[in-house]
Amino acid sequence: MRLVVGISGSSGAIYGIRLLEALRGVPDVETHLIISAAAKRTILEETDYSVKDVEALATQVHDNRDIGAAVASGSFRTEGMIIAPCSIKTVSALANCYAETLICRAGDVTLKEGRPLVVVARETPLHLGHLRQLVALAELGAVILPPMPAFYNRPKTLDDIINHTVGRILDRFGIPHGLTREWTGTHPPRHQPS
Repeated sequence: MRLVVGISGSSGAIYGIRLLEALRGVPDVETHLIISAAAKRTILEETDYSVKDVEALATQVHDNRDIGAAVASGSFRTEGMIIAPCSIKTVSALANCYAETLICRAGDVTLKEGRPLVVVARETPLHLGHLRQLVALAELGAVILPPMPAFYNRPKTLDDIINHTVGRILDRFGIPHGLTREWTGTHPPRHQPS
């Protein structure tokens, strides 16, 4: 299974990094990584990883300026693409078929070939222009999966919150993982409110 992973320049680089870590442990998964220039800066600002550390998690790394890379063509078969995190700039480029970078070209190819494109849009608050771009991208077939924390699983650490989002991404591709528990329904309250 080949998956393309893009990390764009918005806050939340750890989502793409954790995704690569999770995929690295899955047999027969080949990851093709593209990191934007802004994401390289964000990785250094927000995490203890170097860019080389992140690149080492992928099977193959492509330069975001190389629109002639294998992942730029629909004839290069993949199971889909994840952009985590995905800046609103990248959302806008994808929604308007503006494929100036390899991340955007690979995303556009993913959509035109009818493959799953999961976009972990990371911005808040969202103004009407952001929302219109997200709707346009969803209308083209992308899955908009913002990293919104869930609390039904009673997260105890920041890792629990990150893992929940990454687990939801993996679920979209049917990739088994142990990052989160499946919801099994409500249970009686532990104590009655007074």
